[in-house]
Amino acid sequence: MFDNHASYQRMYREGELTLGLHVPLENFKRQTPTLVKQVELAQKADQYGFTSLWLRDVLLKDPYFLDPAVGQIYDMLIYGTHLLSQTKQIALGTSALVLPLRHPLRSAKELATIEALFPERLILGISSGDRQADFSGLGIDHPSRGKQFKEALRVMEQALYTDYPTIQSDYGDVTGATLVPRPKKRIPTMITGFAQQDMDWLATNGDGWMYYPQGPFEQAEAIQDWRNASQDAGTTRFRPFSMPMHLDLSADPDEAPTPIRLGFRIGRNRLIELLHLYRELGVNHLFFALFDSERPAEDVIDELGTYVLPQFPPLN
Repeated sequence: MFDNHASYQRMYREGELTLGLHVPLENFKRQTPTLVKQVELAQKADQYGFTSLWLRDVLLKDPYFLDPAVGQIYDMLIYGTHLLSQTKQIALGTSALVLPLRHPLRSAKELATIEALFPERLILGISSGDRQADFSGLGIDHPSRGKQFKEALRVMEQALYTDYPTIQSDYGDVTGATLVPRPKKRIPTMITGFAQQDMDWLATNGDGWMYYPQGPFEQAEAIQDWRNASQDAGTTRFRPFSMPMHLDLSADPDEAPTPIRLGFRIGRNRLIELLHLYRELGVNHLFFALFDSERPAEDVIDELGTYVLPQFPPLN
């Protein structure tokens, strides 16, 4: 399905692993990020051959959620478009577009516009959302977000990929009209987490699956469940698995891994070994969050780009 999609082909292939980065590209820890040099660091990542930059869809700052970045402070799609305009090949990944918080026709229009302006550079992660403050602020019911997610996805995809669709939904009706622009190709769509669904539904409806950070052997069980469900659903084509990982890259290249929040503190040589293991277990794309790093993000990106990325380069 995505044989001719430039970003998908750079990022995803069965049995291979590629690397991306999570925005903000900054070691802000529990402080509010400054977002200084984000464009320059995105350009550096692009030049090294990182294949993706991932942004989050967050509306309100909720002190109880312990996320001082509020995603990346700026709106995900607007800021992501800005980063695309300043780079050449690196893809924009949404991690993830919270479908119940957005009208699906608006989502379709915005995504189709990005796709038209930056063809084949969008990887669409989608989710049902988890931040109750955002749901409350928009007056959207939180407990029913799983049902809303399925309905929003149905409407959004009909609008994106059907010419003059007939749509009847809780969001409104469309007859005798069509979305402009409409993508010339399907945008690769990766479901994040379970989105309040079961694995069988994910396996039937996702182009790929993105799951939360886990150690390699715990993640291997999730990947196997995904592969088994895909096979049970009658899907024979390859559908990739992606994951984030928080990284505190030690200055000592041989430092052994120590668990940190959602990832590891580790030296680059041991990191290379760990990434080879993740690849063997079925991870196809992994993107680093440098939020909790002890070292400046620029130094870490340089070290990763020089020593680690050549082991896991873009695929074309």
